[in-house]
Amino acid sequence: MKTRDLTVTALLIALTTVATMVVRIPVPATQGYINLGDSLVYIAALLFGPLTGLIAGGVGSALADLLGGYTQFAPYTLVIKGLEGLLVGLVAWRLTRGPTATAGGVAAAVLAILIGGAVMVGGYFVAEAFIMGLGTSAAGAEVPGNIFQVAGGLVVAIPAALLLRGLVPSRRAP
Repeated sequence: MKTRDLTVTALLIALTTVATMVVRIPVPATQGYINLGDSLVYIAALLFGPLTGLIAGGVGSALADLLGGYTQFAPYTLVIKGLEGLLVGLVAWRLTRGPTATAGGVAAAVLAILIGGAVMVGGYFVAEAFIMGLGTSAAGAEVPGNIFQVAGGLVVAIPAALLLRGLVPSRRAP
């Protein structure tokens, strides 16, 4: 990994952590929360690809859980948000053969976010209901909020990626 890539990834980890912690809407049924971090996960994946989406999404979001007092979620968040970022990057970059932050790549970005978001919603449902033992009723109470989080992330990430695309050097799909 080049120094520039490492620096960008570290910056995106920090930005994902901050975006996740800035606005937290508690979900009492699961003791979890809804946040804005998905927008940064999507921006990282759309602009810099699946590996950066994986690392920024997983590590940045898990750090927010650790720093914000939600340590019980951190291991699940590391995997779930990492997969979300990975899938968004893989789908978007495979469909467009590079960064999707172009006017023609918007449809690919939307599809990629919907796929990655579905994995996030399903991942937290499974983790909360079965692994953490909260039951399907409690885990189900968080599903609408997680869907809202995906939609909000999509609405923020696509315009932001379009605005930031000039800062990203030309790259090929991984």
